[in-house]
Amino acid sequence: MEKRDYYEVLGASRNASEAELKKAYRRLAMKYHPDRNPGDEAAEKHFKEAKEAYEVLADAQKRSAYDQFGHAGVDPAAGMGGPGAAGFGDIFGDIFGDIFGGGAGGRRRGPGRGSDLRYTLELSLEDAVRGTETRIRVPSHVRCDTCSGSGAKPGTSPNTCGSCDGRGQVRMQQGFFSIQQTCPDCQGRGSVIGSPCVDCSGQGRVRKTKTLQVKVPAGVDEGDQIRLAGEGEAAAGAAGDLYVQIHIKPHEIFSRDGDNLYCETPVSMAMAALGGEIDIPTLDGRAHLKIPPESQSERVFRLRGKGVRNVRSSALGDLYCKIKLETPVNLNRKQKDLLRDFDRLLKEGGERHCPRENSWANRLKTFFNDIVS
Repeated sequence: MEKRDYYEVLGASRNASEAELKKAYRRLAMKYHPDRNPGDEAAEKHFKEAKEAYEVLADAQKRSAYDQFGHAGVDPAAGMGGPGAAGFGDIFGDIFGDIFGGGAGGRRRGPGRGSDLRYTLELSLEDAVRGTETRIRVPSHVRCDTCSGSGAKPGTSPNTCGSCDGRGQVRMQQGFFSIQQTCPDCQGRGSVIGSPCVDCSGQGRVRKTKTLQVKVPAGVDEGDQIRLAGEGEAAAGAAGDLYVQIHIKPHEIFSRDGDNLYCETPVSMAMAALGGEIDIPTLDGRAHLKIPPESQSERVFRLRGKGVRNVRSSALGDLYCKIKLETPVNLNRKQKDLLRDFDRLLKEGGERHCPRENSWANRLKTFFNDIVS
């Protein structure tokens, strides 16, 4: 069955503000909540549909993707817990918080804070290790320059709300109880706009893609976050924050674990047997690695201080290099004959030259003898 348009589900326009979307969702949630409609499958369906729609439209990034590509641009299952999305507990906490005065003591809530945003920044290993500065483009709601965020037409000012006398809350009598809740006319701002700004339709903010400069410190790792205070969604109160999450691209030579780097390097049979010195790569250039005689394949060498500088403590990690014995290929006849002669000479020396091979042969012999017996 084809999904309904999310704006249609909430009964909101495509230009609806965050406050309008929230108000629409709260109305539907209260109407169709399962606790109010036990056993009513139709009500439960409406409740889930409204919840799914709000979880997408309340998230700035998901809303942008939905506006451009429709349902194909978002994954509703991923909306749970996303930035700016309100879960079941958040929404009903707000509803009942409004009814009972916004918490202990009935404090005034005041203008709401803008939503936080998240942005994934992909870096090369080199940039993550050395640090860098880069520009990012982030779609979000920003303060309207025309009205300076007031929502009022230039040359006019918002008027004190007559319903709450500027307090942002109204008191209602229900039976024996006097209940305080957010003023429905000004949504808690304490003022109403008589002549709205034409550029932002009285919302005090407009949707734009802003360009930001991000300074990435040296040593950041996968999943680290950089907080840009006040660069999130604009709102009547303080703006939210932008969290830039680091993702490091795979490297063709190195892998990383914390502050340590790991790599592998091939060595010839002669080098492994006789020893020598090879050049290995580091993020600072080349380093010399001494291979002791009779080194076996998979042996790991540690180069102290050649890893990553810790972003918090400035301590340096290490580089671990594993040698991999390379078997020669494309041999000519003379080379093959020389290898056969060499192999024969090794075998004549018995365990002295190839102790692991001879030990393995002896274990196999014992194993097969046990089977036969």
